[in-house]
Amino acid sequence: MKNMPLFQTTRSIDNHYSSDSAVVLVNGDAAALLKTLPDETVQLVITSPPYNLGKAYEDRVSIEKYLKGQKPIIAELARVLKKSGSICWQVGNFVAAGEVFPLDILYYQIFKDLGLRLRNRIVWHFGHGLHASRRFSGRYETILWFTKSDEYVFNLDPVRVPSKYPGKRHFKGPNKGKPSGNPNGKNPSDVWEILLRDWEQALWDIPNVKANHPEKTLHPCQYPVELAERCVLGLTDEDDWVLDPYAGVGTSLIAAQMHNRRAMGSEKEPEYFEVALERINALWAGTLVTRPMGKPVFVPTGKEKVAQVPAEWQTPQLPRLFEKKAKYK
Repeated sequence: MKNMPLFQTTRSIDNHYSSDSAVVLVNGDAAALLKTLPDETVQLVITSPPYNLGKAYEDRVSIEKYLKGQKPIIAELARVLKKSGSICWQVGNFVAAGEVFPLDILYYQIFKDLGLRLRNRIVWHFGHGLHASRRFSGRYETILWFTKSDEYVFNLDPVRVPSKYPGKRHFKGPNKGKPSGNPNGKNPSDVWEILLRDWEQALWDIPNVKANHPEKTLHPCQYPVELAERCVLGLTDEDDWVLDPYAGVGTSLIAAQMHNRRAMGSEKEPEYFEVALERINALWAGTLVTRPMGKPVFVPTGKEKVAQVPAEWQTPQLPRLFEKKAKYK
């Protein structure tokens, strides 16, 4: 387990905001928590808001009504955000009658109208999910990274990736012949993929929390700790406040605590709130299991039984199909 917060002398979870708190988690509405926070308190807001996709815990309403309901919350988030702060807004798609509405695009103007600046539209790619029958299966979601001003925290070194060609050198100018890269690695990009390609391609290929994922809880739309970790490391410093207004089972708060940041959130569903408490306490006890940041995504060798073409599918055409697929992989 990573180091515990340097500022934390006692491990307790407060149910209301205090400037001395290490963790604040409220079982209630996000708006209620936000009203208790002073202006410019939070360095990073990272969350995945309700997607309005008709899950058991959501009301399926029109997309216009849904976005209108989010506007006052986002305005409050902008108020409590420090001038050097960031908002990472992770969303998928709204689907109605088979038509896809890209939520990140629909959300953009709400943030822009509040004066926030979009720095990156990060694509989070994952290899597994529900299979569609009348459209291509969705395998990515997006993170909109906004800042409140042009003077924002961005810590590049903790999230650098090894250079693909570290031996490259300047071929002209005063530095001709000298290495052209950085000895600590290269600047990542906005497509996130695990392995060395994660940041450099602007595609984050991080397994979503399904089935046998070690972080799986009862929450149907849980995102991995690693996704939040990258934002915490890159956009905050130690002792900063990280806020998740839709805390769910506490993933963002856990990522903050793992890296010596203060954590705050609200969750209105009692069952998710209780799981979040359990997970944070498990982190402190050293028993919480998370997928390590940067762990390579499993790639089957082709020898596994589940990777074999079923005998029932064997036809004269299929071997050529799979051979062609392998050729262009």
